[in-house]
Amino acid sequence: MDDVLDYYGLMFLSQRFDLRKAVVAIWLAGSLGTSWADPDLATPPTNSRLDGELFYQLLVGEMSAQSGDNAAAFAILLDAARKSNASNVFERAIQVAFGARNGDAALIAAQAWANAAPAAVDANRYLVQILVGLNKLPDTVAPIKRGLAAMQAKDRLVTMELLPRYFARATDKTLAAKTVEQALATEVGNRTTGPWAWAAIGQMRLQAADAPGALEAARRGSDMDPSARGPVLLALALLQPLPALSEPIVERYLASQNAPEVRMSFTRHLIGAQRMSDATAQVLLLTTQTPEFADGWLIRGSLELQDRKFTEAEASLKTYLARRAPAESSSPQNEMDRGQVQAHLLLSQLAELTQRPLEAMGYLDAINSPTEALRIGARKASLLARQGQLSEALAVIRSIPEGQPDDARNKLGAEVQLLRELKDFKGAYSTLEQALPKFAADIDLQYELAMLAEKVGKLDEMERLLRAVIAAKPDYHPAYNALGYSLADRNLRLDEARQLIVKALEFAPKDPFIVDSLAWVEFRSGNAAEAARLLEGAYKDRPDAEIAAHWGEVLWSLGQRDEARKVWKQGKQLNPQNETLLETLRRLDSAQ
Repeated sequence: MDDVLDYYGLMFLSQRFDLRKAVVAIWLAGSLGTSWADPDLATPPTNSRLDGELFYQLLVGEMSAQSGDNAAAFAILLDAARKSNASNVFERAIQVAFGARNGDAALIAAQAWANAAPAAVDANRYLVQILVGLNKLPDTVAPIKRGLAAMQAKDRLVTMELLPRYFARATDKTLAAKTVEQALATEVGNRTTGPWAWAAIGQMRLQAADAPGALEAARRGSDMDPSARGPVLLALALLQPLPALSEPIVERYLASQNAPEVRMSFTRHLIGAQRMSDATAQVLLLTTQTPEFADGWLIRGSLELQDRKFTEAEASLKTYLARRAPAESSSPQNEMDRGQVQAHLLLSQLAELTQRPLEAMGYLDAINSPTEALRIGARKASLLARQGQLSEALAVIRSIPEGQPDDARNKLGAEVQLLRELKDFKGAYSTLEQALPKFAADIDLQYELAMLAEKVGKLDEMERLLRAVIAAKPDYHPAYNALGYSLADRNLRLDEARQLIVKALEFAPKDPFIVDSLAWVEFRSGNAAEAARLLEGAYKDRPDAEIAAHWGEVLWSLGQRDEARKVWKQGKQLNPQNETLLETLRRLDSAQ
């Protein structure tokens, strides 16, 4: 009967419903059973089987809905749907109930539809969604099973992937997870659908804050088929809460699949975890296996720039810009997107580092992105300041329009950072201290003021500020690390310093800079061998001049002076201006 009611369906779904046109449309569809045909048509149209009584019901039902009498409209349309078994009339009755915010009525219509057409996918989908909305979670098991049984395997995979979305608003997440697991009990053993069933179950467990249960589901799905996409997407979602346990699932998938989006997500996770060497390995595979995947070149270029591989970084970033499709990179105003802006900023930074200031400014001038005005202005100011034009640089920052609520705060941050770069720590401290009352709740600015207090020798003030940050935001791990390192560096209260740094590692496991701090505590405590071990691992994960300075000093103290010089040489190649490294070299050279 559905095909008979197409005209009617088009009219009631239109946002510009015209009742008179609907009457004509229904009549033209053959609503009264009379034959009509254009004599010029070679094949006359098939007449509708809609009789006069049903036509009258549909008309009155729509008139009632238009007049606001939703109760009458629902009753009439539901009766018409039952008589015709027409899916679009059932759907219309559900929509009228939705419009009246009557969930119970919508449930009655959906149940009637599912009873009339048990294999109808839309009927079961509506029924599940309504039951979830009414918080009748256990009742969803039967329609889910019934709907899946009526589908081809390919459609079942799509439906299972969508199931967690249907239950996203369920109030009892644990019950929702158990319900979906019960509904998919017959699917989890199927070699084709099992991996996706486990993925859906895992997503539901994750919504219920059961990360270990979600991991178990990801493992079971992956074990059934390591190349299945569902379990690996679940594993990606588990990288933050359970990195060490979920990473093997992702790695096993990537060992056999060329999936650039998955590898990119994994790479971003590794970067966030400060595991730069692992991230570099992944992005090299990505750009080798899928060179046309543009975003891989952007990440590769940024990592190469961090490692001061300037030639390689420039080539990668230019490759990224060249591989961007015109449809991706153009807009009516030719405004650049975030990726293009980032590539230009990195190329500008690279040109500055390689003593090409005019080229660096040229990359900045080429950026067209009003939303990134502050970021671009800050970079221009930095370039000008490095060329001795401080007043012009500050004028650039201060002249940036403040279109967003955070712009004033961000302009302050840019000005302070500029003074920091110029090593005008007193000026940066004074500027931030005077402005901070306007941003009293800003934890990041309080932390920055603490770091500047250390630079200008106000160590008691630094400690007070860092403790205030920790009290206000107990999971702010940089404050634990900064205070612990400061104590260790001054050889003060080493037990407390260790406790602070260990706490920081709880929030950011394997962070190379926090591991460096822990190593410095060990060194100050007389455990040079343990310090050397920790520093070697930290430097491997994140080659950095400051870590090199500490590692070299520890090796020097152990009598491994050739190794120490080798490490310091590498550190100077990474950053020849690093203050910690330069101070270490001066101090130990004078001690010889």
